[in-house]
Formats: sequence, C-alpha cells, structure tokens
Amino acid sequence: MEFSVERTFRYWLPVILAAVVISIFSTQGFGETHTTKIIVPILHWIFPSASLHTLHLMHVGIRKLAHLAEYSVLSILVFRALRAGRAGWRMSWALVTVLIAAGFASLDEIHQIFVPGRGPAVHDVAIDTFGALLAQVMVWWYATIKWPYVARSQARIGGPRPLP
Repeated sequence: MEFSVERTFRYWLPVILAAVVISIFSTQGFGETHTTKIIVPILHWIFPSASLHTLHLMHVGIRKLAHLAEYSVLSILVFRALRAGRAGWRMSWALVTVLIAAGFASLDEIHQIFVPGRGPAVHDVAIDTFGALLAQVMVWWYATIKWPYVARSQARIGGPRPLP
C-alpha cells in the first residue's frame, strides 16, 4: 500500500475533528458550574421529587459518561486511521490507539490547568482511557466475531460482499 497525502488526510481528518470537539468541551463554557445551570434544571424537570444531592450526583454521572463517550469515539476514529483501509484487527493497532487516546486525555487535563474555572483531574484521564479501551474491546468484537458472521450470512444468501 503506497503513501498518499489525500488518503492519509481522509483517515486522520475525523480524528482531528474529534480532538477539536473534545478540546472545545474542555473550555470554561463546558465547566461544571456552567453545565449545572443547564443539566440540573432538566433533570429536576424529569425527576421533580429528586433531592438536590441526587440531581448533583446525576449531573456528575452524565459528565463522566460524556468523557467515556468522547474518548470511545476518538478511539474508534484513531483505530480507523491507523488501519487506513486495511482489513482485520491487530493488537498493535489497538494498543497504539489506546496510548494515543490516553496521551490526548493527559494533554487535555494539562490544558485545563490554564482554563479559568477548570482544573486537572487524574481520574478524568482514567475515565477517558477506560472509554478508549472499552471502544477497542467493541472494535475487536466487531472485527473478529461479528464481521465474519455477517460476511458468511451475506455470502450464504447471495448478498453484497462486505467491505474489508
């Protein structure tokens, strides 16, 4: 497979865009004090009998689930870029993917040192890295278990050949 700037750009552009979105979420406008003003009233509307403490816990949970989701998406996109159109799954691609995601999570937390109203949190890096790792487990499952099953099923019924 020969190197192509266009091909490389096509695979890495989504990774760059995801990193930009994550960086935007690390700004002051997405800090806990700001999201509290939006999320807690919505939660209170959905759960009117919930205590303020319960609403706060749900708000924190939503924020941590957002970390998992952001880094799961980033992880899938990095894996896709490293794979660059090649078929299959390789442990080396998955490991490099998780390392890239963990490195970016660390840089993101360092960035938050300089953002008013934000601060670094080692547990956020752990949550982000877990999100990336969880996504790689899903990628492994799909690439090694689900995809071959789908390919066999489509071949049996004369359906379209799956893309590698």
